Amino acid sequence: MHIAILTFQGFNEVDSLLALSVLNRVKLADWRVTLCCPETSVTSMNGVTVQGQSSLADLPFADAVVVGSGVNTREIVKDTHIMSALNFDPDRQLIGAQCSGTFILAKLGLLDGVPACTDLTTQPWVQEAGVDVLNQPFSASGNIATAGGCLASQYLAAWVITRLASLEAADAALRYVAPIGEKDEYVSRAIENIRPYIPRQPETGTQQCGA
Repeated sequence: MHIAILTFQGFNEVDSLLALSVLNRVKLADWRVTLCCPETSVTSMNGVTVQGQSSLADLPFADAVVVGSGVNTREIVKDTHIMSALNFDPDRQLIGAQCSGTFILAKLGLLDGVPACTDLTTQPWVQEAGVDVLNQPFSASGNIATAGGCLASQYLAAWVITRLASLEAADAALRYVAPIGEKDEYVSRAIENIRPYIPRQPETGTQQCGA
């Protein structure tokens, strides 16, 4: 099970790395989470350089793709080389986007008729692309999910875990990172944000993407 976190030059560390950390709390034999980058390494909006763990060529084979955000998104959507390499299949893959990553999904035509979440800076760009923006941190329609606000990346990660593993696994992953003394409240709020968008009851068994 491969989850690729699409991470570009100028990426937002909170969005990509928080999702990376929460998703990696799942300890299944075939569970793999990577920072998927268009280059060998990428540097964040605050100067943090990380090595890519997978490439754009791996995207069609991933079970889930999380599109991260960053300060260069408006330039990225104009880059025909990059955009043509973003081959997503929402019938087979889970596709999530964080903040300005929602703008990329909009430009790819994946949000036609689907309301979405994003951050306040990106909101007018997404609206100009013809997508209704919701005033909430997380939303999903089928296999496509969006989150708005840096710390909403925990909800996106929890949704991916629930869909590909189980709600119990998402609970455990969030509980591991939740603040001491606030774990029950923190996890309960996160689960309640994603619960309306889970198509089945994963507590009774593993929920596979596209099932």
